[in-house]
Amino acid sequence: MTQHGPALNFRDFLDELLAAGDAVPIDQPVDPELEVGAVTRRVYETKAPAPLFNRLTGAAPGFRILGAPAGLSTADGTGKGAYGRLAAHFGLARDSTPRDILEKLIRAMHADPVPPVVVEDGPCKENIRTGDAVDLTAFPVPLLHQEDGGRYFGTYGFHVVRSPDGAWTSWSVARAMLNGRTTLVGPAMPQQHIGMIHDMWREKGQPTPWAMVLGAPPAALAAAGMPLAAHVDEDGYVGALTGSPVEVVKAETHDLYVPANAEIVLEGWISHDETAPEGPMGEYHGYSSGRSKPQPVFHVEVVTHRHDPVLPVCAAGLPPEENHTVWGTMISAAALDVLRSAGLPIDLAWCSYEAATCWIVLSVDIERLARLDIGERELVERVAEVLFGSHAGWLVPKVILVADDIDITDIDQVVWAMATRYRPGENEHCFPDAPGIPMVPYLTPDEVASGRGGKAVISCLQPEQFRGASRGTTASFRTSFPAEMQQHVLDNWASYGYR
Repeated sequence: MTQHGPALNFRDFLDELLAAGDAVPIDQPVDPELEVGAVTRRVYETKAPAPLFNRLTGAAPGFRILGAPAGLSTADGTGKGAYGRLAAHFGLARDSTPRDILEKLIRAMHADPVPPVVVEDGPCKENIRTGDAVDLTAFPVPLLHQEDGGRYFGTYGFHVVRSPDGAWTSWSVARAMLNGRTTLVGPAMPQQHIGMIHDMWREKGQPTPWAMVLGAPPAALAAAGMPLAAHVDEDGYVGALTGSPVEVVKAETHDLYVPANAEIVLEGWISHDETAPEGPMGEYHGYSSGRSKPQPVFHVEVVTHRHDPVLPVCAAGLPPEENHTVWGTMISAAALDVLRSAGLPIDLAWCSYEAATCWIVLSVDIERLARLDIGERELVERVAEVLFGSHAGWLVPKVILVADDIDITDIDQVVWAMATRYRPGENEHCFPDAPGIPMVPYLTPDEVASGRGGKAVISCLQPEQFRGASRGTTASFRTSFPAEMQQHVLDNWASYGYR
């Protein structure tokens, strides 16, 4: 029997979006060359339902593409539902809040892993192509931006690799560009888990056994993008997160295991010495780099897929898109967990989607802060030591501290706090020696080469807040009127003439 539920079955996830009106079937012909990308980008920027492209120019009948699988939605009349697509990745209700999502992710981090269960067969094996039948160009691989250096097969899937000793299996998200009928090319940075394992095989002078999963169980895709510690298997985390072991099936060519109900699985190996130009590509920070780089070549020997397969795509660029909604949320959960575990007075952590994963905002519990009896510099040093020393902190260059009277998931409140509480020249603390991801756009060539620099902690905490008090009160609907008046206004909102 096939495993079901929107968190563990991509088809169920898609059916749930369609039933909720948060996905739209598009039955007119659409060209994978730029048109799919243009529609998807427009969807992100208008918070429209996810587009399901059912007829793709030049593609075999039945091949489909889903754009914006975790884009934000338009909130309903009560202000809820904006995170509906993201919540569905974890089997949560559509009206779940960012805190609801983060707390579920963190609970799973502290639960016992639930290892996957091996099954004999699964929907991903409905069609098996080997030898001369392997032709990646037969799929509707989209050209997502006019600046892209090629068509990207993998923008919303994950790689599966295992260390040579078999002790560590990694599921990790990284893009992959079409390089020919049977090859892809893409990054495998040494700081990423796929790069670490690839280096292990390369040191042995051997190619890396590899698979790529597209149309994966949504919870598995999200877990693959979470900055878990090295040598932690993401498949066990997925089981803890969903409460059920994910069903996996053995690959056709080697001893890797892949989700049994995945839409598309590519199998093969990563060359230990062969590279090819990859990129440029519209990136998560909102820019296209304008040049290609040599990256490892992925050789595909077997393709398996479901009937009428659906290829999910992310058209990266200006936020919010999946690099921000999924990756940013998973970073937020990992960062919050490491800060809490260190005993720091952090109530919530949130990578503001609008900041393109270039900052994370930390809500500071000022009552707990007062009990610590420390000043700004010591708090900043403690936060920097813990966060910049973690994998989550490696990914995000700027940290913003605000008091817990601010809803850090509301970008308007974060902007207000920065504008009215940050004192130029005094409240920014730079950490030029802290390690960081080299993809941040403002880094200098020397910082990119060294993998250090461009890191800072910005404090929007008022001096009084270190003693548990605040300077004045916020003038707002929530704070400037008695609770009964607020409820009276809400109850009469429609009779006033508002929707």
